[in-house]
Amino acid sequence: YGSPFKFLDYAEGVGQVISGEQPTEQDKRIKVPLSAPDALAVNTLGQLAENPRIVALRNFIMGWHVSYLSAEDARGQPEAGPQEQLSKTGDNLANVIQHLSEEYPERLESIFETLRARVPRIENVTADPMPDGRLLLQIKDAPFSKPVMARFASDGTLKMLAYLVLLKDPSPPPFIGIEEPENFLHPRLLYGLAEECQKATEATQILVTTHSPFFLNALRPDEVRVLWRDESGYTQCRALGQDEKVQAFMNAGAQLGDLWMEGQFGVGDPLTREGMPVQDGGKP
Repeated sequence: YGSPFKFLDYAEGVGQVISGEQPTEQDKRIKVPLSAPDALAVNTLGQLAENPRIVALRNFIMGWHVSYLSAEDARGQPEAGPQEQLSKTGDNLANVIQHLSEEYPERLESIFETLRARVPRIENVTADPMPDGRLLLQIKDAPFSKPVMARFASDGTLKMLAYLVLLKDPSPPPFIGIEEPENFLHPRLLYGLAEECQKATEATQILVTTHSPFFLNALRPDEVRVLWRDESGYTQCRALGQDEKVQAFMNAGAQLGDLWMEGQFGVGDPLTREGMPVQDGGKP
């Protein structure tokens, strides 16, 4: 994030702060007692206006949006009322569509246009208030004259719609985390979803965890990190952008997902040394 503050000694209940963009010998280390051993300095000090940089860091972290969208939750009929941001599970999808239709109709049409390109025959989506005060989410399919309720739509259609609403948010959070987007989506749709994630990085930061080679096929080596657990059980990380062999394959026209399935990463294969790096010579 680039904050000039360094926080140390959380376990001892003390937040140690060094101020300044480039700390020097003249800077002073200030020890600030915290309320409890498990208290975080960034949370405690970030509530004081006298620490503007820590306030900015705290607000940045609190603005993170971690998403695990569920098609079943998106089928619900929530109480009517526009909401600006999609929830973690997407259970307020109808509310966010209502908000977009009222405040950002052009952005909503852009979402529908992308949805039509990704899911054939989908025309549009509406979120209409019902007499009992709830919202009815309906999806219009081209072959039929009337829309169908969201609860009868396919899981893949609802999830793709929810992802597009999240990624095309007019005021996106500073960081978006997406967990396993491949669940309930047709493999052929994952390449396009990865492209939408790449476009969204122009306005926010995005971290996606996936086990799908189809999603990986749309990415560049410098966009990918491979994780595995070492012999001690700790998570390790390898940046593919630093792998010369992988880059050579890519320059020759290969795709990352295919290289992964062929074992060319040398790490991250659960059937080869439990995902740990292969031994010298490439042998398991």
